[in-house]
Amino acid sequence: PGMLWKTSGILRPLGSGEFFQMYGVIRNLLFRLPAEQAHNVALNGLDLAHRLGVLSAFSPKIDSLPVNVMGLDFPNPVGLAAGLDKNADHLDALGALGFGFIEVGTVTPLAQPGNPKPRMFRLLEHQAIINRMGFNNQGLDHLLARVDQRRYKGVLGINVGKNKDTPNEQSESDYRKGISAVYSRADYITVNISSPNTENLRDFHNQDELNSLMKELKKEKGKLNSKIPIALKVSPDLSDEQIEVVSSILLDQEIEIVIISNTSDKNRDKLNNINKLEKGGLSGKPLYQVSNNIISKFYKLIGNKIKIIGVGGVDSGEAAFEKIIRGASLVQLYTGMVYKGPSIASSISSELINILKNKGFKNISEAVGTKY
Repeated sequence: PGMLWKTSGILRPLGSGEFFQMYGVIRNLLFRLPAEQAHNVALNGLDLAHRLGVLSAFSPKIDSLPVNVMGLDFPNPVGLAAGLDKNADHLDALGALGFGFIEVGTVTPLAQPGNPKPRMFRLLEHQAIINRMGFNNQGLDHLLARVDQRRYKGVLGINVGKNKDTPNEQSESDYRKGISAVYSRADYITVNISSPNTENLRDFHNQDELNSLMKELKKEKGKLNSKIPIALKVSPDLSDEQIEVVSSILLDQEIEIVIISNTSDKNRDKLNNINKLEKGGLSGKPLYQVSNNIISKFYKLIGNKIKIIGVGGVDSGEAAFEKIIRGASLVQLYTGMVYKGPSIASSISSELINILKNKGFKNISEAVGTKY
């Protein structure tokens, strides 16, 4: 309640200037904590604000910016990326922040602790994070129980992965288990083969491994008699040759969505924060142009046959719009919320409405890929 101004005895949402001033104070306090601890404190704080009924102050109502992708109706194209709420423990609070959709996970069949701590590091001057979490999560049973308890009614994606101890040659079983467990609860399912923090996971970008995995998952969908869209989340560190291979397999296997991209274990040369030496995946501002370039390369190969969700450095309407005109139908963010605060989805949607109007577009779909 202290986050709101009181006027004539009525709590009102903070204006944008008021909010950023207030969030700046809170962020400074959070950033005194280790990154992973601050992450957990912030999420628990959002839950408390939601229970108190004041979370709407962080997400002012905006005009609708609807987009239809894969037969799903999104109220706006700005989504929350997987990784922030791995276990779906905070769905209702996050769902009140104005996101057009939320993706939870990555979830593995069995619970696992992830990599040793510390495993998350801030690079403040670069508005970036490096993490080596390692798919820490409570497992499928916990996530499904939390999803079943949700009041959030928006578009939900569930991101599935393999357990660390499962050898790659047996990993298809883990992905099949994930899909068969979550398909009745999710609006789309993401297959995560791109985290740099699980050993050999990125081998699935290779032609034989990826082709085999996608065939097996397509078979699993058939067994389930499900039409749920499948998304493949890819690495930003792919070569041009790998992009061509992945694009060809996605088209052949009729995969509906590609998420571009996950975190990078490269792209450190221009960073001057000592944390750049930490092992793990880099996210945030330094990934903005990297992911833009990968989006462009994929779009030139797959066009509108496969929808793209653009991720990496999204923290403003301009950043989101650049990904859209390069070929993304939707965007996601994670690190941007850490640095800009919980009103970021509403802010980006509002900015996008103005950008579309100024550029002469009637809707998001008209703008997709127009850079080319």
